[in-house]
Amino acid sequence: MGIAKYIDYTLLKADATSKEIETLCKEAEEFGCASVCVNSVNVPKCYDLLKDSKVKVCSVVGFPLGAMHYSIKAKEAKWAVSKGADEIDMVINIAAVKDKQNAVVRRDIAAVKKAIGDKILKVIIETCLLTDAEKVTACQLAESAGADFVKTSTGFSTGGAKVEDVALMRETVRKGVEVKASGGIKTLKDANAMLSAGASRLGCGQAGAKAIILEEKRK
Repeated sequence: MGIAKYIDYTLLKADATSKEIETLCKEAEEFGCASVCVNSVNVPKCYDLLKDSKVKVCSVVGFPLGAMHYSIKAKEAKWAVSKGADEIDMVINIAAVKDKQNAVVRRDIAAVKKAIGDKILKVIIETCLLTDAEKVTACQLAESAGADFVKTSTGFSTGGAKVEDVALMRETVRKGVEVKASGGIKTLKDANAMLSAGASRLGCGQAGAKAIILEEKRK
């Protein structure tokens, strides 16, 4: 269990079937991944399939745009946790970051953290839509609101994880806050570059994650 222990084995497409979710969970357990990352509607099924394993269940919240009221995100997160989610990956209010509405951004994150208690909160800042200064601000606000991780991307916008963004995020948050690189990580070289830059978790789509894990096994 090398690279797999860093990977959130991810399936977030709108048409993911029950059979595909079952396969996701089975493969994640076989590979020894950190978690499966799914839409909240799939949390109960994943919990049932993985409750006797070491693989955690991660649910996205406010995904993929983050453009909904903070109370709605908090309710979705609370529901996901009640159905077995161990970790929550929420999308921030990106427009509020752009508008320098820092109190709005912080409230958005803090509401979700309050709703999930001691469960892990990863905050997706969608780096491809932000300037470097905005990335720094978003990370600082996430940290102050109680985030456990800051995360680069949804993988559904105009770009994914970049090494330089991971490094910037790692430099911005204190040691106790971790960094998740997500989006466009498809090779072992990509994965190792993100880890070297300071990421401690990798969000990889099912196909990409499998390719990375199998590539490592062949070495």
